[in-house]
Amino acid sequence: MKYLLLLAQPPDAGESEGWDALNAEMRQAGVYVVASGIEAPDAASTLRAPGGDRVLTDGPFAETEEVLFGFYVIDVPDLDAAVEWAAKMPSAAHGSVEIRPTVGFELP
Repeated sequence: MKYLLLLAQPPDAGESEGWDALNAEMRQAGVYVVASGIEAPDAASTLRAPGGDRVLTDGPFAETEEVLFGFYVIDVPDLDAAVEWAAKMPSAAHGSVEIRPTVGFELP
């Protein structure tokens, strides 16, 4: 089953170490599907289309104390395995890792 791991941390958290080692471990274990960082919230745009009328605003959908900065898609047997990988994310120590199963499409 594929899980999306959304990585969030406070904007002033700085760079975490350990990502290269984790990426290598995930590849070696065969769970890595895709991962990427994303730009800071000030580069975001949010689209809403109530009644078909497009409304585009600058910035993220919600203001929070943490900002999304990246994601992983992993392929593991179950939620317990996804939780184990999420716990290894360096950002888990000072931010959060949201874990969601994917549905309705297949990634490579």
